[in-house]
Amino acid sequence: MFSGLLKFILGFFLAIAILVGSGVAVALYFMNRTAIPPAKPIYANDSPALKDPNSPEDKTTPTSESQASASPSSTPSPTPTETPDALPKGAYKGRVTWSQGLSLRAEPTQDAERIGGVGFNEKIIVLEENSDKTWVKIRTEDSKQEGWIKIGNIQRVDE
Repeated sequence: MFSGLLKFILGFFLAIAILVGSGVAVALYFMNRTAIPPAKPIYANDSPALKDPNSPEDKTTPTSESQASASPSSTPSPTPTETPDALPKGAYKGRVTWSQGLSLRAEPTQDAERIGGVGFNEKIIVLEENSDKTWVKIRTEDSKQEGWIKIGNIQRVDE
């Protein structure tokens, strides 16, 4: 009778120890899994200047073709490009006056896809206005990205 009672008590404590140990192991596993931060997502409209310099896609090696084109004996052919100061006809320079910045849209409507953004006080080039003069098509001076913004959130700059 004494050995039966001892086996019962020992079995009870062993079962409790196994349950507590497995509970602690599961808790530690999930705590460690949630402590690892996920990788930063990269979106299509991210600025290339803001990408992580340690990311593997930034580390490219020049190919033999690009090395051959960079040789001093090759003469680059002139291509007709706009000078940085030349503006298209009817365009003017401006800056963003809305303190939170603006959303750059694909079309001149509020429901259009957002393709980027323009920060407060950022310099822009106004290219055109829509027919009812509520939206303007702009190009950012830094990233050369084009899109539509509301007309009341910018100010013309004469330089």
